[in-house]
Amino acid sequence: MKINWGTGLVIAIISFVGFIMYFVVTMSIDKSYSHDLVTEEYYKTELTFQKQLDKEMNSQKLKENIQVEKTIEGLVITFPEALDPSKIKGTMFLYRPSNKRLDNELPLSLSSNQLLVPDSSLVGGRWNIIIDWSYEAESYFYKKEITY
Repeated sequence: MKINWGTGLVIAIISFVGFIMYFVVTMSIDKSYSHDLVTEEYYKTELTFQKQLDKEMNSQKLKENIQVEKTIEGLVITFPEALDPSKIKGTMFLYRPSNKRLDNELPLSLSSNQLLVPDSSLVGGRWNIIIDWSYEAESYFYKKEITY
């Protein structure tokens, strides 16, 4: 049996549509391709955006800001030397965009101006570090994206 060009074209279009439909169904059903929002309470987070901007401006006014450094032991977060570490309060949020089960929120309780996040609690890949902290009634905000 001989196939003319019209029949071949129809077979090619049907094959292409079937191929695309296979991937759409696979991506919709498979749990490993979960399509979550960036944060659970996205709109509530957006309402506090101006406060966050004010805190970031306070951080920029500091003579020395927070520094993040990758070491063999893990991730070392260094707060400004001029500040008393016992008066620093707040939280640090380690956000993993690709997997929300790896997200981690830690309260800040410092005895020195350095904080170590152990290597065992971080998986290789992209991380967003968000530190919302205060010192003597002044609020600060630090945000950085790193590849660990």
